[in-house]
Amino acid sequence: MTRLTHVKHGPYAPPVAVRELTAVSADGARLHVETHGPDDAPAVVLVHGWTCSTAFWAAQIRDLAVDHRVIAYDQRGHGRSPAADLCSTDALADDLEAVLAATLAPGEKAVLVGHSMGGMTLMAAAARAGVREHAAAVLLCSTGSSKLVSEALVVPGRPGRMRSWLTAKVLGSRAPLGPVTPVARRILKYATMGPGASPTMVEACARIVHACPARVRHAWSRVLDTLDLDHGVRALTVPAAVLVGTADRMTPPVHARTLAAALPDCVGVTELTGVGHMSPVEAPEAVTARIRGLVTAYGPRTERDERDERDELEEAGA
Repeated sequence: MTRLTHVKHGPYAPPVAVRELTAVSADGARLHVETHGPDDAPAVVLVHGWTCSTAFWAAQIRDLAVDHRVIAYDQRGHGRSPAADLCSTDALADDLEAVLAATLAPGEKAVLVGHSMGGMTLMAAAARAGVREHAAAVLLCSTGSSKLVSEALVVPGRPGRMRSWLTAKVLGSRAPLGPVTPVARRILKYATMGPGASPTMVEACARIVHACPARVRHAWSRVLDTLDLDHGVRALTVPAAVLVGTADRMTPPVHARTLAAALPDCVGVTELTGVGHMSPVEAPEAVTARIRGLVTAYGPRTERDERDERDELEEAGA
């Protein structure tokens, strides 16, 4: 289980959950799940990426929970979810199904948001009955479906075998990251964030990433190294939006454009100028606004919506 070393103050300090629960996946893996916001509000499910945790979504949770029911969970081996023997895209899909079943009523719809490996989770689970039952729309944020190592720009140089080999070695290192030092912050910022990322943003991301155990980081890097979820993109038939930063070295904009071309119902591509891979932290307002837009356009009407509408009509007629 990851050590919890996230920042404790400021905009990236994780809010306190209304409720915490454990979802049990198909292989018995236990997943830490949090819910935030009113129970009768439209639901949003946030799925974080490789080496991260629910703390990664602090800014989105704080904003959305005012008028949404926000569900976030720690991927297996991350945050407060214990490591499991099985690391695969099928396991990610199993986990998402388990979380949706544990938090949503039968037939209840939600907007699903995945960042990086979280987006890959949505693609891996696209054909699952438990996901199709609950997905109203999705946001694929800073992610890709295949060719992750060959397309990554973390290692400078011309594309080819040598760059891909070095990239795989760097991302798949078994070495512990150690404490968050000035050098560590500079390395993390170069690899995962845009040049304009503030020290506050870098610190928040470094605390989260450095807390991920080396063995978990390595195990999932091997899955990402050979990832091929192109079939999952084609199976994602609900309205899907794509978002990427133009300075993303981990999953450059070429991935976003490929996803947009392959999705059956792509409802827009957002490219954020100068933003790196950690887009929900680097551009929290833009990411949250895109989520809100999807809820407005495709989210189901709730009893809360109908009550608010009645109140507005009564006030207008008063």
